[in-house]
Amino acid sequence: MRKRQNCLASLASVAIAAAFSASTASAQSVDTARIESGGQNDWLTNHGSYKSYNYSPLSQINASNVGNLGVAWIHIPGKSTRGLQSTPLVADGVLYYTGSYSRVFALKGDTGEVLWSYFPELDEALVARQTHSPYNRGVALGEGKVYVGTVDGRLIALDMKSGKVAWDTKLIDSQKLTVGFTGAPLYAKGTVIIGSQGGEWPGRGPIFAVDAATGKKKWEFLTVAGTDDAQKTWGNDSWRTGGGGGWMPGTYDSETNTILWGTANPAPLYDWSGADYKTQGARPGDNLYTTSVIALDLDSGKLKSYHQELPHDAWDFDSAVGEFLMLDRDGQKLVVHPNKSGFVFVYDRNLGVKNVWRLVQNINFVKDIDPKTGELIGRRDFTAGKVESPPLCPYIGGGISWNSGSYNPKTGLYYKIGQEWCMTLEVQKTTPVVAPQVQLNIGADFKMAPPPGGEIYGHLDARDPVTGAKKWEVRFPEPPIASVLSTGGNLVFLPDARGTIHAYDADSGSELWSHSDGTGHQGGIISYAVNGKQYIAVTAGFGGMLSDDYAANFGGVFKSMPRDDGALIVYSLK
Repeated sequence: MRKRQNCLASLASVAIAAAFSASTASAQSVDTARIESGGQNDWLTNHGSYKSYNYSPLSQINASNVGNLGVAWIHIPGKSTRGLQSTPLVADGVLYYTGSYSRVFALKGDTGEVLWSYFPELDEALVARQTHSPYNRGVALGEGKVYVGTVDGRLIALDMKSGKVAWDTKLIDSQKLTVGFTGAPLYAKGTVIIGSQGGEWPGRGPIFAVDAATGKKKWEFLTVAGTDDAQKTWGNDSWRTGGGGGWMPGTYDSETNTILWGTANPAPLYDWSGADYKTQGARPGDNLYTTSVIALDLDSGKLKSYHQELPHDAWDFDSAVGEFLMLDRDGQKLVVHPNKSGFVFVYDRNLGVKNVWRLVQNINFVKDIDPKTGELIGRRDFTAGKVESPPLCPYIGGGISWNSGSYNPKTGLYYKIGQEWCMTLEVQKTTPVVAPQVQLNIGADFKMAPPPGGEIYGHLDARDPVTGAKKWEVRFPEPPIASVLSTGGNLVFLPDARGTIHAYDADSGSELWSHSDGTGHQGGIISYAVNGKQYIAVTAGFGGMLSDDYAANFGGVFKSMPRDDGALIVYSLK
C-alpha cells in the first residue's frame, strides 16, 4: 500500500510539473528591464512597475462590457488570521500571492489550479506576541525566484517553478523586538530590498538590501539616526528609543540607480513636548530620518537625498506609504508621494519640493503645508493629558493609508482614496524605552471620532496628480482601505470595506458594475491576461490593526464580518 501511495504521489508531482512547464513554456526571465516596462499581460511588482501606476493597459474588459464580469475562479488560502492584505503578482500566466503567516501560493492564472505552495516554519509563540501580525502584503519576483519576508525577521527566496527554498536569510532578531517583515520586498538589478516594521518599537528602523542570487546581506540603512548629522536631531540620545522603519516597499529609478523609500514615525509615537519639541519631551529635535522620503544608492545604500515630510512627527502620519508615482510632465521628471497626513507631496527626482496638495479635508494637526517648500504651518503639538477639542484630524489610520491609488496615463488622472475621520487623544508621559524590549511605545490612548460638525466617510477622488485639481468624487459611508486599479478599458476598480467591488467610468466616476465578495477588502487588486483573456484579481478578508476598529465604530455588517478568513477572487468576462 505504501509503495502505491508513493507511486501516486510521484505521478501527481510529475503531472503538476508538466502543467507548470506547459504554462511557462514561453516564460522570460523577470529582470529590471522587464519590470520597468510593466508588460502588457503581467503584474511584476507591487504597483505593476517601478512607475507605481497601479494601472493595467489591458482593455478587453471595458466600460461597455464590464456588466458581463463574473467570477472565474476562487482560491481559499486557509488559516487567514486577520484576513488578507496581499497584492498578487503575475508572470507568464502564473499568479503568486501570500496569505497570513507569510504563506506563498503559485496558481495557474486562468484556472486557479495550485502549482505549489510554501508554508515557512515560524515561531508560533513569537507570532502570538506580535501586534502587527501575522498578515503579509506580498512578494517580489526576479531572477527566477519569489521573495517573501516573514514576521519573524527573515527574507526567503523560493524557486518560481517549484517553490523550493533557494535561500533563507535572517535579518532581524525578532525575539528581542517582536517585529519582522509584513510588507512586500522590492527587486531591482540583482538586489532585493525590504524594510522592517518598527514605528512604535525600540530599534532603528532598518532597510536591508540582499543579494538576489545568494541571500547575502549587501547593506543596511538605519532610518533612525542613520548618519552623523541625523543623530544630532535626536536630543538626549533619544535615538535609542527608536521607531522608524520602511514597512511598505518603495521603488527604483534606473536612470539614477536610486531607491526611493518612505519611512515610519518615531517612538514614542505621541510626544508630550508641546511647542518646545526641539528641546523638550521624549525625543527632542526633528528625529531624522523618520516620517521622511529617502533616496538611497542601490549598490551601496548611501543616502543621496531626503525630505522629511513631517519633522518631529507627533501624530503618526508617517511617510511609509509605498507609492512613488513617477511622472514626466512639461520636461520635468516628477515623483508624487502620498503621506498618511492626507497631504500629497510632489517632488523632483532629487526630492526637491515642487508642490504639496490636500486630498483630505479634515486636517487640523497643522493649519497647512507650504506648497513651495513643504514647511509645516501652524503645528498642533501636545503636552501630557487629554487633548482638548476639537479632536485630532485625521485619525491614526491616516487621511491616506498604505493602500495604493492608481494613475491612468490615458486619462491623466490619479485615482486615490481619502479618509475623513478624527480621534480623541490623551497623551501619556511614558518612560522612554532605550533598549529592545517586547513592548509597544505609543504614549497615548486614542479613539476614533467623527470630524467636527460632520460624519466619518471615505471618498475615491479623480485628480490631477501634480496640481491636485479634482474632476470627480465618489463617497462611501466607511473609508475604503483596499487598493485601487485603473485600466486601459477606461475603468476604475475599487474594493470597499463592506465587501463589494465596484467598477467606475474613469472619465466620469459613474458606477458601471458591482459585485459582493462576501467579506471586507484591505488588500491589493490587479489585472493580467492569460492566453488572450483578461482577468481582475482581488484579495478579500478583513481584520488587522485598522480594520479591527470597524465593528465598534460602524456596527452593521462589520459586527458579523469574520476576522480570520480570506479568499483570492478572480473575475473575467462571462
